[in-house]
Amino acid sequence: MTIDDNATAAMRYKEIVSMARGSAEQLRNWELARADELEYAKAEAAAAVTAATEREAWASERAIRWWRMAIHNVSRLPWLETGGDPDPAPNARPQYLERYLEEVKPSYQELVQAVLALGWRAKR
Repeated sequence: MTIDDNATAAMRYKEIVSMARGSAEQLRNWELARADELEYAKAEAAAAVTAATEREAWASERAIRWWRMAIHNVSRLPWLETGGDPDPAPNARPQYLERYLEEVKPSYQELVQAVLALGWRAKR
């Protein structure tokens, strides 16, 4: 092996080591950026779960309130027995929650009017 071959081999070795260091640095930067992305996604997911839990509790409280008011109105009819509390519908779509809740009030008002009509007829 000649001096030129040794110099060329040494330069090639330095070049390979330099590329390996550069690749390692790029990988480290990518991993740090990905870790930041994952932390952000994790924080967003945790916030979404918290918001969904709060929304579920709010909707449940509201549904229970409407149900109790309906039971109170139906209790005026001694010949009608009410069932147990309703269970959540497993096939309900979360994106329609507002629509579902908006349908409760008119339905409740119809129930009140029906109970009043039946109560009035029953008293005759």
